[in-house]
Amino acid sequence: MATSVLGGAWKLTIVKHLGAAGVLRFGELHRAVGDVTPRSLTRQLRELETDGIVSRTVYAEVPPRVEYALTALGETLVPMVAELDRWGADYLASRATTAP
Repeated sequence: MATSVLGGAWKLTIVKHLGAAGVLRFGELHRAVGDVTPRSLTRQLRELETDGIVSRTVYAEVPPRVEYALTALGETLVPMVAELDRWGADYLASRATTAP
C-alpha cells in the first residue's frame, strides 16, 4: 500500500522538501524539487492531496496564491523519508570508496 501512495517519481522528494520548509508555494516547491516539469509536479501534488499527505490552500488574490504543506498524516512520513535519504547518502559514499 505504501508504494502505491508514495511510488510516484517525485513524491518522496516533495515530502522531503515540505517537511523541511513547512509551507511552500508552487514555484518554490518546483525550484526545490529540481528537474521536474510543472505538469508532472502538479500531478504528483494532486495524488498526494487525494491520499491525505499534502494539503493545498488557495488564496483568493490576484495573482492567485497556492500553498502546499504536509498534513498531520504527511508529517508522520518525515522521519522515514529522512532515513531513506541517509541510506542513499551512505550508499553513494560506499560505492565511491569501492569504485575502481
